Amino acid sequence: MDVSIMQPYLFPYIGYFQMINCSDYFVIADDVQFIRKGWINRNRILLNGEPLLITLPLNRDSSFLDINKRNFVMQSDPRGRRAFLNKIVNSYRKAPEFKLIYPLIEVIVNFSNNNVAEFLTNSIKEICVFLDIETEILIESSFLLSPELDYQDSVIYVCKELKAKRYINSIGGMDLYSKRKFAENGIELKFIKTRETLEYRQFYYQFVPNLSIIDVMMFNPRDRIKAMLTEYDLVEGHN
Repeated sequence: MDVSIMQPYLFPYIGYFQMINCSDYFVIADDVQFIRKGWINRNRILLNGEPLLITLPLNRDSSFLDINKRNFVMQSDPRGRRAFLNKIVNSYRKAPEFKLIYPLIEVIVNFSNNNVAEFLTNSIKEICVFLDIETEILIESSFLLSPELDYQDSVIYVCKELKAKRYINSIGGMDLYSKRKFAENGIELKFIKTRETLEYRQFYYQFVPNLSIIDVMMFNPRDRIKAMLTEYDLVEGHN
């Protein structure tokens, strides 16, 4: 049984969906502190061959609140929603899959619940349905974790609750986890690394990697993306 746990991100890059696809359970960590200038309410798309940062604006709240306590402002001020969608149109209207993908993006962005965790969970699930990813998606706050647990111990607790034999994490978290401690709990620790050979044509520009899944979907037919979901390696941790 393979388990992965990640914060919810706004239209994350393909490596995020590779991790979902290779897991039996994917747990959305909605009960951790919101990180400013991360990927929770923003991501990058391609405009004229260069990365462009796109953002959905948030209500003004304490920066110490958890993700599931934050809200987007789109209900009271829809300008942020319109600006976001306009940037997608301006960037990709001539992309080969635009007519198929833009309506999906529009439906996701117009989701009526502005709670950040609910909105992002819905968007991730919608894209998984489109890509035929059948992994069961769970919500971390439903596990009622003790606030006394540090993040690594919380991950181990969730893995044991789900009877995981292996925990798979993003390659960016390699320094955060102890291979020894997971082994002591009967869990193998692996990190997923997207292959550098994963490229596709972005109009006539030089390839820009690690953009939002929006970019991947705009330039590639669904069957090609499903093949991309297997273009990764699982690597060992350092400690």
